[in-house]
Amino acid sequence: MSSENLLIKFVRRYPVWMLMTILLGFSGALFNGVSTTLIVPILLNFLGQKVDLKGAPPLIGRLMSPFDGIPEDYRAIVMAGTILLAIILKNVASYVGSLVSSSLMRALTSDLREDGLKLLLEVDYEFFGQMKVGDLINRLGGEIGRTIGMVGTTLRIVSISITILVFVGLLLAISWQLTIVSTLLLGLVALVNQQSISRSKYFGKLLSDMSKAYSIRVLEVLNGIRLVKATANEDREYKLLRKLIREREQADYQSQVHSAAISPVSEVTGIITLMGIVILGRLVFGNEIQSISTVLLTYLLVLFRLLPFITQLNNARSQLANTVASVDIVQDFLRRDNKPFMKNGSLPYKEISKGIHFNNITFKYPNHDKIVLKDINLYLPRGTTLALVGGSGAGKSTLADILPRFYDPIGGCITIDDTDLRDFDLKSLRSAMGIVSQDTFLFNDSVRNNIAYGRPDATDEEVIGAAKRANAYEFIEKLPKGFDTTIGDRGVLLSGGQRQRLAIARALLQDPDILILDEATSALDTVSERLVQQAIDDLSRDRTTLVIAHRLSTVQNAHQIAVLDQGRVVETGTHEELLDKDAYYARLYSMQFAERPEAVFNRNEEIRNRLSYEVRTRLNTMIGSLRLLADDFIDTPEEKDELLEESYASAISLLNTIELFENSTKLPTK
Repeated sequence: MSSENLLIKFVRRYPVWMLMTILLGFSGALFNGVSTTLIVPILLNFLGQKVDLKGAPPLIGRLMSPFDGIPEDYRAIVMAGTILLAIILKNVASYVGSLVSSSLMRALTSDLREDGLKLLLEVDYEFFGQMKVGDLINRLGGEIGRTIGMVGTTLRIVSISITILVFVGLLLAISWQLTIVSTLLLGLVALVNQQSISRSKYFGKLLSDMSKAYSIRVLEVLNGIRLVKATANEDREYKLLRKLIREREQADYQSQVHSAAISPVSEVTGIITLMGIVILGRLVFGNEIQSISTVLLTYLLVLFRLLPFITQLNNARSQLANTVASVDIVQDFLRRDNKPFMKNGSLPYKEISKGIHFNNITFKYPNHDKIVLKDINLYLPRGTTLALVGGSGAGKSTLADILPRFYDPIGGCITIDDTDLRDFDLKSLRSAMGIVSQDTFLFNDSVRNNIAYGRPDATDEEVIGAAKRANAYEFIEKLPKGFDTTIGDRGVLLSGGQRQRLAIARALLQDPDILILDEATSALDTVSERLVQQAIDDLSRDRTTLVIAHRLSTVQNAHQIAVLDQGRVVETGTHEELLDKDAYYARLYSMQFAERPEAVFNRNEEIRNRLSYEVRTRLNTMIGSLRLLADDFIDTPEEKDELLEESYASAISLLNTIELFENSTKLPTK
């Protein structure tokens, strides 16, 4: 069973601590049993009554023999001191055992979470496409916590079982006949409790499923809070989450109902057992009841002290059953044989000297039948740019994901300087690649730390230099704390263009040998696109670059353009060569930039008039502000800053207007 595998793993990892826990539990049980056994005869002696050990088992005689040589006047005091010492030693053993157990559980919690995090960082990228992040967080948090609870419960069961065995041994030594009867009566209690334990196991699995569903939904809602608010679905999501919370609490309540029934049932049946023993003892030993009263009282006291431990054992078994589902989940989560791991090569990547060759690449995603890429053959020489264009679903991003080995092809291979990509050490290979995509990820950290993420040892001068080259320095300086400004979760406090420029600054600082640009400007406005494109041009200069773009205007200067359609390369060439072919690429270009000449002609006059008005308006504003600055008619620094901001805004607006005019009148060229 899974729990057994985990326990074996824990025992092997912490054998000394496990042994200490067991020894301390045994010591505590032994001192507890000795003190309990001595209470009745010592109490009777202390009260001045004659202790009749006639017919008493040898165990009691041996326990009382050390006191025979003590004078009568001091015997009661020595006996009382002995019991007190035994109780103190029992509690010391319990206290130390508790500390050892809690320390062990903390160590195990850290180990399990570290193992889980290490696995998530090492597992192949495709694993995350099959799992939900909320489920992974639930496993790292709640399920591992419940599993550690199982370990603590198991240790408690071991300790309680040792105590019970010690007490049963004492009961057998006192009267094996009464012990057989007690065992039969207490066996009925165990049968009654077994039903509750079985139900606890069922509700434990139900509770794990509910916790998983709740964690997944909460994370999805928080990640998509913008969409939730934009569609006014706050009430709907609240009702759904409230329903999940109520269902989880209901499952937890039902589990507690069955677990809570164990203690009262055990207590009632235990009292009935004691009363049965008294009645049975009177019937069996009726003629000798006076002579064996000490033995019978001792037996009843030991049995009475034993009953709470039986109740604790039943409760612990119920808790153990309740956490079995979590143990199975964590056991499966930590397994490595059922998860994909990228095979790592041994050659350290140094630099590219010739180029990258895509040799007959064929690929399909794991657990899918559809072939996404079919016999792709492309060559990217060193220091050049290869652009991938085509419609949605053509396979462009998939091909880009294969280059840094997020996935491996099912057919063919990618070689760098005639060396298979799979022969390189994965970390050294990926460290030499810079990736800038449309969906830029930024940490909820400072601007400085986000730019330096690829090179944590970079100096402040290097970070600032990268920001300037990425056209990001100007807006960074205007942030409340400049480079030390925290930008929020995923950079939510920045615009799309600002986030992209930070990503480009990060890539510039990393200075990658190979650059992958995946639609880095497709979601930006015109002004932001121009600033980002300038940064990209600087980034990709004299660098081996693979570009994916929907906007063909961004790839016209690429050394080579490959057109993909349904997973195949249908055309390759430069921008002019592909337009001359008048095939797939020319049609894509026409759809993006061309209109019928007569339509353009009819609109030209309207566009010219509007452009003239906009340009005059923006220039007048900008010239007026600049004249005031030049003539030094400004009284305060605040007014100077305001005029500078106004001039800058007018210039950007003018640039935007001119670019709109250019795009509106552009025709395909051949």
